[in-house]
Amino acid sequence: MFNRTKHRTIHFDRPFTLPGVDETIAAGDYEIDDDEEMIEGLSWTAYRRVATFIKLPATGENRFRMRLIQIQPDELARLVALGGAEISNLPKP
Repeated sequence: MFNRTKHRTIHFDRPFTLPGVDETIAAGDYEIDDDEEMIEGLSWTAYRRVATFIKLPATGENRFRMRLIQIQPDELARLVALGGAEISNLPKP
């Protein structure tokens, strides 16, 4: 089975919160990774999303640790719909 990861950046104009994260997350650019797996047995190539992650940078509040937090796609869509978010593709080497 073939897997791939799609990368994008979301810019938040306002601070926001995530379920399971104690502190408020500062406004700024955040990388989003969507892990997908190929659906086998079709006559064309298709992928399904199996996980979505947001990368939170190291800060004093989180003891200077970068974190990769799994987020539900509908929660991410809710944050974007609240306004103040801009999505762009982030090319990866």
